Amino acid sequence: MIASVRESGQYPTTAEAERVTRIVLSALGGHVTGDERVALARALPREAARVIASQIPATRPQSAQEFVDMVATRIEGATPATARWDVSSVLSVLPNLIGDDLTDRVLSQLPPGYALLFGRAELASRTS
Repeated sequence: MIASVRESGQYPTTAEAERVTRIVLSALGGHVTGDERVALARALPREAARVIASQIPATRPQSAQEFVDMVATRIEGATPATARWDVSSVLSVLPNLIGDDLTDRVLSQLPPGYALLFGRAELASRTS
């Protein structure tokens, strides 16, 4: 996973890719709940699963822009543009790791606008 994030984000070191991945997944972990959170944790490598599973659920949904802005506050020296790059660099590798079905289920829990962060041109169909 880290190698994919490093390549996607063009990070100079593995350590930088790991740091960004941890920050983005910790932010995401609070916004994915229930069965989808369990399935997401199971589908990810062990360390990434721990980061997702250890988060306290968010008290309210965040728009995609609010999510990116919140991640920017966690990354030293980040701007909204660099935070969006970081978020997309991490989240866009998830569909290949977790599959389309789980990606659709995760996106169905999130407000509109997250699909682009996951590397999707369109929002997934929101069916239950």
